[in-house]
Amino acid sequence: MAEILAMKRDETSGPVLSALHNGILRLTLANPPANALSLALMAALQAELARARDDAAVRVIIVAAQGGKAFSAGHDLKEMTARRADADRGRAFFERTMTAAAALMQTIVRHPKPVIAEVDGLATAAGLQIVASCDLAIATDRSHFCTPGVNIGLFCSTPMVALSRNVSRKHAMEMLLTGETIDARTAREFGLINRVVPPEYLSQIVTKYAETIASKSPLTLKIGKEAFYNQAEMGLEEAYAYAARVMTENMLARDAEEGIGAFIGKRKPEWTGE
Repeated sequence: MAEILAMKRDETSGPVLSALHNGILRLTLANPPANALSLALMAALQAELARARDDAAVRVIIVAAQGGKAFSAGHDLKEMTARRADADRGRAFFERTMTAAAALMQTIVRHPKPVIAEVDGLATAAGLQIVASCDLAIATDRSHFCTPGVNIGLFCSTPMVALSRNVSRKHAMEMLLTGETIDARTAREFGLINRVVPPEYLSQIVTKYAETIASKSPLTLKIGKEAFYNQAEMGLEEAYAYAARVMTENMLARDAEEGIGAFIGKRKPEWTGE
């Protein structure tokens, strides 16, 4: 396992940059200046996430972005507007774009590896949707968030799905109906992000979170993440019944046996992922 975690991979071309080190896969949105979610960028990010799914070397994923002004401004409106000249006024392209975005967000949520958003700058519309879809989100104190679609006659209906699963209904509707920007501290108060940090410490703090999570059993993380999102959609009684079944199966895993034995024996556990 130590050899696996020591593996390093760097890829420095395309709309998404990929770097793997010590079990932490950093995926960086690289579509300046706004890191807009073009079809090419979404396809690249989807491909990286798919590759990481069954890669034992990947324990935790960080989604970051180039720049410092924009984490992501959302969908590429210029790309979409250009397709209004199509015979169907862009309908097929718009459907393709929204379907790709929905699939990407579900991939993040359903991914067996924990995903952390590292936010420095503006995250708006579908950019905010990525932040809300990630398991954890840490942002700089100069970051801002909004769902501004209502300002241009395009309600942020798909970002609404992720947003409403992170913050209260009143806070979600405040953002969706006004289209106004909130600062990082307000985003934390709303429950959209976990922490607000100075820009100079962002990568260091996010990496520390990732390292802490990467030190846990990969099987346990996979079981726990899947169970968290599944039970969240259930009623109370069904959720408890489901969670009890999950925990019983988890107790039978080798890693649970090892972890409990290590705790009792006051030693460091050695995870096998089984």
